[in-house]
Parts: sequence; structure tokens; C-alpha cells
Amino acid sequence: MAIPLPRIANLEIRFLENDRLMILFPYHPDNVKRIRAIPGRRWHGEEKAWSIPHTEQALSLLDRYFNQEPVQSFPKPERRPGEVTKKRWEPLTGEEQALVARVEEEMKLRGYSPKTRKTYRNHLLRFSRHFADRSLLEIGEEEIRTYLLSLIEREVSNSHLNQAISAIKLMYEKVLRKSKIIAHLPRPKREHKLPTVMSRDAAQALLNAAGNLKHQTLLVLVYSAGLRVGEVVRLRIEDLDAERGLLHVRRGKGRKDRFTIYSDLAVAMVRAYVEAHQPVKWLFNGPNPQRHITERTVQKIVKRAREKAGIPQHITTHSLRHSFATHLLEGGTDLRYIQELLGHNSPKTTEIYTHVSRKDLGQIQSPVDSLSIKPKTASYSNP
Repeated sequence: MAIPLPRIANLEIRFLENDRLMILFPYHPDNVKRIRAIPGRRWHGEEKAWSIPHTEQALSLLDRYFNQEPVQSFPKPERRPGEVTKKRWEPLTGEEQALVARVEEEMKLRGYSPKTRKTYRNHLLRFSRHFADRSLLEIGEEEIRTYLLSLIEREVSNSHLNQAISAIKLMYEKVLRKSKIIAHLPRPKREHKLPTVMSRDAAQALLNAAGNLKHQTLLVLVYSAGLRVGEVVRLRIEDLDAERGLLHVRRGKGRKDRFTIYSDLAVAMVRAYVEAHQPVKWLFNGPNPQRHITERTVQKIVKRAREKAGIPQHITTHSLRHSFATHLLEGGTDLRYIQELLGHNSPKTTEIYTHVSRKDLGQIQSPVDSLSIKPKTASYSNP
């Protein structure tokens, strides 16, 4: 028998998987205190909402705590232009608001992705607060170089440093129109790290360890089609062509469309998932059916599956994409086709998978294997 849901003013209850209920209400410290008093409550950072167990006890407490007095509704604060939502930037000064708004406008006109705009905004706010007592127009090249050196001393990655330089160059060249200041800023060499690739057995274990049908279907699509996390969360049902065995990736990295393979197993799993969940707008929606699941949530799904499968490697969602490409290469697929499936502009980008593939390395015998070595017995005496 279904447990009846209480009727509470200004509070919305949504069904989740695993016998949980998502609780949405206007923010107020008192409301947070009430929801925290319910055993088994859980905070979902990406959705900015709480969930409770779908049990008679939890619902009884919810009704008791939230019907003692009406839940208060508060107007949303006025959104500032180009506001950076991370708490560490609150509050922005008037000068910072103006700077962020101007840079944000320039980036939008140039077609920068939302993720890039967010990264650049954060870099420029760090930069401006480093020179909090100075006008940015008064800062010279040497001072900028000193700032970049301070980042290096903090041992940031070369990628982080390059992003900071790009953000500073954009601001001085395109917004402040002071390109001479940054004309001779050097860039660090790019790091050439090898991708993390799972074995086929590890990939199988990871996919089998997914928590439910929705999560498993999502991970199977990532691995079977070589998708980026930002691509899989934005998939729509109409992007999947089962008859032709093709998956249409729209506006991938670099705002490029491409087609990749839609495997028979993925087709079967998507059909079962769609029949069970009936998604409307996005193939994988979040708690709000009109919004897709977040990238951060997908990363958490991968982390939980990795821990459950007992995989010691540091696996991320992108590791599934790397494994897709490497396993195709080991299976004999031409590198040019892999380049097209991944959406790489240059074949040099795809060639990195030749360095992690065991297709040829597995046939090479180490010279030590041709020697006759008698292993020493274990000894517990001091050297």
C-alpha cells in the first residue's frame, strides 16, 4: 500500500529512485534546521535540494516539522550582471561587477562556451583581487609576470596557468584595449600526459557496478560511443538513430556536430530505460524533468561504480572515452575513423592512444625474459 504524501504549503515533493523523495522548499535557516532533524535526510549539492527516505516515519516527521508553522517564501535576490555564483566571490564590489559584466559580454559575442566563460571569470577575479588596491589600467607587464610566477610557486598545473594567461590576455586585448601590456607574456609548455585507460575487464566491471538502469545506461553510452561528459548529459531521444546505428552529438567541444556509433547493446538498454523512465526533454534528466542531469552528478556515478567494482585506478568519466578509443585501436580500427568518432580536429590528438595501446606493445618481449635468473629466497635478516 502506497504511503500518502502530506500536503504542505510552498513545499514540493518529488519521487526519486531507491525509495527516496526529493524535498524542495524556499531557503531559510529555520527550514534547513527542520529538514536536518529527519533521520536519513541527504543533501544533493548539484540539485540544491534535500531528499528523505520514502518511509512512514520520515513523512510523519516532515508533516510534523513543516506544518507547525507555514513555510516562508522569500523573494529571490536581484541577479547582478555577470554574477559569479561561488560563495567565495561574495560580495562583488561595484568595480568587480562592472569588470565581470564587460568580460562576460565580450566572451558571449565571441561564442565562448559557458564552461570557458566561468573559468575565465574566476581567473580574472583572482587576478583583480591580487591587485585589490590598484586599477587594472595601472598594472604593468612586470607585475603581471610576478603574479604568474606566484601561481607557479603554488605549483598549479600548466593547464591552469595557460587558462589564467588566456583570461588576462582577453581582458587586456579585447576589453581594456591595452594589448601592449601583455604582448610578450610567455606561455608554459603544454604537458603531455598519457590518458588513463581501463582494461576491458575493468570497463565491464565498472558498467556492471552501476547503481541502477539509468546510471548503467548512461555509462554504457559514454563507453560505447566515446562521449564526453558534457555530451552525454545533453543527449536527446531524437539524437539516437537505432536503424542506422548512429548517435548524433550536437554542439560538442568547439561547438561541432558529429556522428558516432550507437551500439546494439546501447540501443537495447536505452529502449528499456526510456520505457521505464519516460524522459521528456532530455534523455537523462535531473530532478527537474526540464533540466538535464549535471556533469558533476555523472562524475559521482562513476566514482561510486568504481568503488563498488574495486577498481584501484583513478577513473573518471573521461577515462571511459579514453578506453573506448584505445580498445577500438587494439581491435584493429583505423586511427582516422577513431579521430572522426571522437571529434578531434587533428590526427595528432588521436595518436596519443597509440602510446597506451597494447596492440603492439604486448608482442614485445622484455630482454630479461630471455635470461636465466634464479630468484633469491626471502630473508628477514638485516642488510
